[in-house]
Amino acid sequence: MVRKKILFLALAAAILAPGCLYAASADKAPAAPEKEEDIYKQLELFSDALILVRAEYVDSVKSKELIYGALKGMVQSLDKYSEFMDPETYAEMKVETEGEFGGIGIEIAVKDDLLTVIAPIEDTPAYKVGVKAGDRIVKIDKEITRGITLLEAVKKLRGKAGTTVAITVLREDESKVLDFSITRDIIKVKSIRNVKILEDKIGYIKLSVFQERSARDLEDALVELEKKGMDSLILDLRNDPGGLLNVAADVAGKFLPTGEMIVYTKGRDNRQSMEFRARDKNPRTAMPMVVLVDQGSASASEIVAGAMQDLKRAVIVGVKSFGKGSVQTVIPLSDGSAIRLTTSKYYTPGGRSIHGQGITPDLIVEREQLKKDDSDEKKKPEEVFDKLEQSKDDKPSVKKEDYDNQLQSAVDVIKTIKIYKSFSAKK
Repeated sequence: MVRKKILFLALAAAILAPGCLYAASADKAPAAPEKEEDIYKQLELFSDALILVRAEYVDSVKSKELIYGALKGMVQSLDKYSEFMDPETYAEMKVETEGEFGGIGIEIAVKDDLLTVIAPIEDTPAYKVGVKAGDRIVKIDKEITRGITLLEAVKKLRGKAGTTVAITVLREDESKVLDFSITRDIIKVKSIRNVKILEDKIGYIKLSVFQERSARDLEDALVELEKKGMDSLILDLRNDPGGLLNVAADVAGKFLPTGEMIVYTKGRDNRQSMEFRARDKNPRTAMPMVVLVDQGSASASEIVAGAMQDLKRAVIVGVKSFGKGSVQTVIPLSDGSAIRLTTSKYYTPGGRSIHGQGITPDLIVEREQLKKDDSDEKKKPEEVFDKLEQSKDDKPSVKKEDYDNQLQSAVDVIKTIKIYKSFSAKK
């Protein structure tokens, strides 16, 4: 039986490559089924072309290479992130989803037709040298990335620990072109990065990715903080590229009443339409909460933030999230290859589709060192590469400021909620 695994994030060997797929709108009527004889005619056309290439092309080409090439083109034509994976690529992806792989430690997507860093993973080579969310990767090992596919970028960035890859990024908010030489390492992705009490009994948990163990690790972190007297929580989902759908539901379910709708999906095939509800037996529904998001928060992060916002369970603080709201299904094929296919969109409890829109926080707080000029507008790919050719290379700055104004705003919100509750209790 063909096994299918729903993923919001496919981990690539060099990087985590979020599948920011755009599924066909669920509101549109499905196209009329194609007649069987029409399909056979098109297959005859493909067969004729295959025979012609094998017979007339200047060099000898193996049939398997031609078939794989055709499959890649076919699937890629559906949307920018659906893809055909040969057996080697698929095998690597399965290993990487276990949370350990060789690479530089960034999540990427093709956004506005440009190879874009969604987020660097904390404590990885890319993070340490100063790569930031929103950076446009315009060169990999001195080769321009104009028109590069996500899969091609993955193959260029991945590699064995100890080897080096050079990338050039355009940082639009600073109008700089920066060169980074990054030594690959074994990337061990931990879902929970930071657990502590901040002040006034406010707990803080940094959730970096949604893996199989994330909900269990979160539970352990919550118990640890409760033993230290936590009475409120800041859940930090900034630069969290997402992960597994069911894990997102389990994470959100720890703070919502049992049975509450968290997210639902809709696809053309009814089998892709599902509902996910809170199922934690002892949810923490009373303590004040803030969820931090930014432009690096995607997919599963947006599911959690969207559910908490729609159900008025937490105040969302930060800047608008990435806007990845479609579901991929990885379908293995008989020869060890696989197709990663956009099959549905997901919706928040209030019926919002996040794809291309993102989650807009209740309280918008720009990260001070990442603040953009008012004149900074979305640029076309041609303008970005023209700017690359005109700009002088600058050395990257690896200095990081300790002060976190977004986190401080979250603390202030929690304190305000507590004050309001204390006054309400006295009435």
